Amino acid sequence: MPDARPEDIRRDQARAAAEQQRAIQRQVDEADRRASGSSSDGAGAMQAGARAYPEPPFPAQHQPKPGSEADLALQPLYDAPYYAGSGKLKDKVALITGAESGIGRAVAVLFAREGADIAALYLDETQDAEVTRRAVEKEGRRCLLISGDVRDRGFCFEAVDQVVEEFGGLDVLVNNAAFQVHTADFEDLTEEHFDVTMKTNLYGYFHMAQAAVPHMKPGSAIVNCGSVTALMGNKDLLDYSTTKGGIHAFTRSLSSNLIPKGIRVNAVAPGPVWTPLNPSDKEADKVAQFGADTPMRRPAQPEEIAPAFVFLASPQLSSYITGEILPVIGGYDSR
Repeated sequence: MPDARPEDIRRDQARAAAEQQRAIQRQVDEADRRASGSSSDGAGAMQAGARAYPEPPFPAQHQPKPGSEADLALQPLYDAPYYAGSGKLKDKVALITGAESGIGRAVAVLFAREGADIAALYLDETQDAEVTRRAVEKEGRRCLLISGDVRDRGFCFEAVDQVVEEFGGLDVLVNNAAFQVHTADFEDLTEEHFDVTMKTNLYGYFHMAQAAVPHMKPGSAIVNCGSVTALMGNKDLLDYSTTKGGIHAFTRSLSSNLIPKGIRVNAVAPGPVWTPLNPSDKEADKVAQFGADTPMRRPAQPEEIAPAFVFLASPQLSSYITGEILPVIGGYDSR
C-alpha cells in the first residue's frame, strides 16, 4: 500500500481537530442544560455606519463546532460595499488564519480591495472557505486556500512555505483562528477543553509568527486578533480570556523583539462580533440576545472590524505604530 500523501495526512488531522472541538462542545452543552437564559431590556441599538446593521433579537440558533457561516440563519455582513480601496496594500501578500468566515473573511476581502493577494487558512469549513476565495477573486486578486490545524507546528511552517512558493513572498500575517466554548461553572472546565483553547489561540499564533518572520522584509506587519475579554475578563470564558490576554502580551513583546527587523506587530481587540464563533459556542436563546448588553446594544458585523486590520497592516497608515492594542468594542459602559 502506498504511503499517505502529506496533504491527506493534514486533512485527516484537521478533521480530527474539528471532531475534538465538537466533543468538547457536547460536554459543555450537557452542563448548560441547567443554566438560565439572558435577555435585553429592549433599548434600541446604535446605528452609526454607512448602512443599518442587525440588532437583537437574532434567530435562536446553535451550531456544531467549528461553526459554519453558510448555515447561519442571519448571514454576517463582510463585503463592506461602501468601503473604497486605495492601494494601501498594493501587491502585498497576506496570510490570514481563520479566513473562511467572520472577521477573517472580512479582512481578506478588504485586504484584496486594497491590492493584496490572500492566503486563506482554515480548519475544515470548505464551503465557507470557497465563499472567501470567490469574494477575494471578485476584488481582482488571487486567493490560495489551505486547510489545516494551527496547533500543528509542522502545518504552520508548511503553509507559509506554500504561500511563499505560490506568491513569491509574505508581507502581512493576520493571526485570527480561534477556539471558544464557554463554561458557566469553573469546575466544569476540563483540562482537555483548556488545552485545546491554549494550543489553538496561543500556540497557533506563536507557530505562525515564527514560521512567517524569516520570510518578512522591513515594512512587513503582523496583526493579531485579541479581544475585549483580555481587557475586561469574562466569567464564562476563563480559558478564552486567558489566551487573549496572552495574545496582547505576546503582541507587545514580539513587537519589541522585531523592531530591528523592521516588522511591526499590533493587535485588534474586538468586542462581540456576529460570526459563527458565537452561535457555535452559546446556547440558542443566548445567541438570540448576543451583543445586546454592549453600550451600542448590538454586536459588530465583521465588516465593521476589518478596517482596523487594514489600518495596522498598511505601512502607509501605521508606519510608526507597533506594540499597540486597538480596541473596537462598541463603546465603554460607564455605569
